[in-house]
Amino acid sequence: TGQHTGDGTWFNPGLGACGITNDNADLITAVSTTIYDTYPGYTGTNPNNNPICGHKLAVHHAGKTVTVKITDRCVACAEFDLDLSPGAFKQLAAESVGRIPITWDWL
Repeated sequence: TGQHTGDGTWFNPGLGACGITNDNADLITAVSTTIYDTYPGYTGTNPNNNPICGHKLAVHHAGKTVTVKITDRCVACAEFDLDLSPGAFKQLAAESVGRIPITWDWL
């Protein structure tokens, strides 16, 4: 709950930890392993069954907002960082920027 602050980066998605295959145009994100692995109801046995999968977040940067769906986990992310699909990242900044300061909320 509440608003979180971290870095936003982008990656080329494929088959994510939630067992869903996405492409660059899909508005999705990977969350940190800290958030993914400690989400309430996750037993740690099968990541495809994590109740975090499909949950939506509102991501904000420089007065812009994009709504994304959680489909993956990001090993390299700090706790409140998000690794966004190119389609989602481009709604906030140019891909060439690479890393942006973000805030985000659970929806």
